[in-house]
Amino acid sequence: MAWWDLRPFFRFQSISTRFQEFGQREVQLGSHTMSSHGYAVARVHMHDWIMLLLLVLIEITLYMIHPFYRFVGKEMMTDLKYPLKSNTVPVWAVPMLAIVLPIVIFLVVYVRRRDIYDLHHAILGLLFSILVTAVITDAIKDAVGRPRPDFFWRCFPDGKDVYDKWGDVICHGDKNVIKEGHKSFPSGHTSWSFAGLGFLSLYLSGKLKAFDRKGHVAKLCIIFLPLLAASLVAVSRVDDYWHHWQDVFAGGLIGLVVATFCYLQFFPPPHHPEGWGPYAYFTMLEESRGMAQGPNSQNGSQEAQSENQDGQSQHGCIGLSLAENQTSTLEDELESGRR
Repeated sequence: MAWWDLRPFFRFQSISTRFQEFGQREVQLGSHTMSSHGYAVARVHMHDWIMLLLLVLIEITLYMIHPFYRFVGKEMMTDLKYPLKSNTVPVWAVPMLAIVLPIVIFLVVYVRRRDIYDLHHAILGLLFSILVTAVITDAIKDAVGRPRPDFFWRCFPDGKDVYDKWGDVICHGDKNVIKEGHKSFPSGHTSWSFAGLGFLSLYLSGKLKAFDRKGHVAKLCIIFLPLLAASLVAVSRVDDYWHHWQDVFAGGLIGLVVATFCYLQFFPPPHHPEGWGPYAYFTMLEESRGMAQGPNSQNGSQEAQSENQDGQSQHGCIGLSLAENQTSTLEDELESGRR
């Protein structure tokens, strides 16, 4: 190496080398598609998909069982006489916002990047976020049994309230309506919305590199849109008198916490330099680089062996050559000391 070549000290890379690495990364992105590696990736996570099916069965069971019928006295009815209204956001619209919309965006990213790891892990993480949130929400609903703000009209559709000798309500309304009236805490609409749209917000923040310290506030506006939609769903539950404000606050907190845990299971944090891709993609890159460097390392070891053999042929045994080198070094030191 010439004395004026300072590249090893400053780790400079030529522009051509950078373009080659970028091109290799783009090739890696386009070489793992749904048709080529989709089944293999899903098979690796077979146990995760089985766990999703188990969560679905648990959620169905929690939805069918009766919640705890909490004592509701006449004095408590003062805060439970809000009018019985229909949902501003229907039940069927929540899965469309929390599941279908994020998956559509995942597919758009897949069409652009052709990375099956990103698509598979995004869908798997989203479904886990939704189902874990649903199980937690319905389990708490059934255990708490808090009456909804419109419980009076669910219990007494004709407006004539009846109580037993202990002061508890004796409802004579529709059984399913009464059952649903004991599921106020926490809000299912809100928890589902924040679980799905919160996961989408984290996903977009990673893809857009929103925290790259370049000060592009427009990126934050994009990632705040899903959270705004989830917040509007939560507000509608209070406006429709289906939930108290504590219900939607707890539901939103549950959804965001679960979404964050599920996202970090598959993706680096959004502020991380590699936050734009899943862990599996970078693991695949390291494995491919190791396989590419394998033949080079073998060639290097063969060259080292040949050099050692040359050394042995010139100096005989390796131990003798080392001894000769050490002896000559000691002699030099003694000579220098005498001088």
